[in-house]
Amino acid sequence: MVESEASHPITVAIERRIDPTRAIEATSWMQAGTDLAAGFTGFLGSGWVRAGETSDLWYMLYRFRDIPTLEAWEQSPQREWWLESGHAFAREVRVERRTGIEGWFDAPFATHIESRTTTDAAPATGPIQQPIPAAPPRWKQAVTIWLGFFPTNLLASWLLGFVPGFVEWPLWARVLLATVLLTPVMTYAVLPWVTRMLRPWLQRGRA
Repeated sequence: MVESEASHPITVAIERRIDPTRAIEATSWMQAGTDLAAGFTGFLGSGWVRAGETSDLWYMLYRFRDIPTLEAWEQSPQREWWLESGHAFAREVRVERRTGIEGWFDAPFATHIESRTTTDAAPATGPIQQPIPAAPPRWKQAVTIWLGFFPTNLLASWLLGFVPGFVEWPLWARVLLATVLLTPVMTYAVLPWVTRMLRPWLQRGRA
């Protein structure tokens, strides 16, 4: 059975502009946010980073087990209080959620978060090594998906031709069977492999 999108881990990347004159306060504020999130069920990790020493752009990244646990944090009074406490010096300018198809095109989450050993009392938090990169252009995503889907579909169509009477089935029944068989194969085997092979090309020029 194919799991619904809501059951997969989801990563949120947030870009904020911070008043440069209040960087010390902002540092404590960002860390307080990651500490608050770490206390919620489903929390998988969080972190933040500055774009540069003189830049007013700061990036925050956190990940939860699924959409329900993420929304429990995002709609919590604790987060509302935390956001309000930084209103005077922090302005949110961009938010991205990564899940589903676009999630396949991200570098592994662990490459963005400072690692901790399993003996740590708290989940992994702290400054991230780099902001999460933007997803590749849509046309590159489309090419990648097609490169995986075409040979997989071709092979499946050839193999299904050996099923007695299959070619006599109604078109909708043949398509239904093919999609039921190919969706998990594409999701768990083909697309992860294709994106891994094409990662240098997919990451080329990403900000």
